[in-house]
Amino acid sequence: MEWKAVVAWLAGLAGLYLVGTVLFHPFRFLFRLALYLVFGGAIILAANAVIGQFGFHIPVNALTVLTAGLLQLPGLVLLVLVSCWL
Repeated sequence: MEWKAVVAWLAGLAGLYLVGTVLFHPFRFLFRLALYLVFGGAIILAANAVIGQFGFHIPVNALTVLTAGLLQLPGLVLLVLVSCWL
C-alpha cells in the first residue's frame, strides 16, 4: 500500500471515532439520567412504605424523583425535611 492510502485510512478511522464520540455522548447522558430517575423512584417508594407509618408522605413527581436519584440518601433526607417543614 502507498503511504497516501495509509494516511487516508488513519484519517477515516479518526473521523469515525470523533463522529461516534459526538453521537454517543448525549445518549450516555440520557441513559444515566434514566437510571437516576428509576433509582430515585425506587428510593421514594421504599421511603414512603417505611415513613408512611409515621404519617409522612413524599410526593412522587419528576422533581422529587430526580432529587432522590441524583443526591441519593442526602436527597431523601432533604425531601423528608422539606415534607416536615411544609
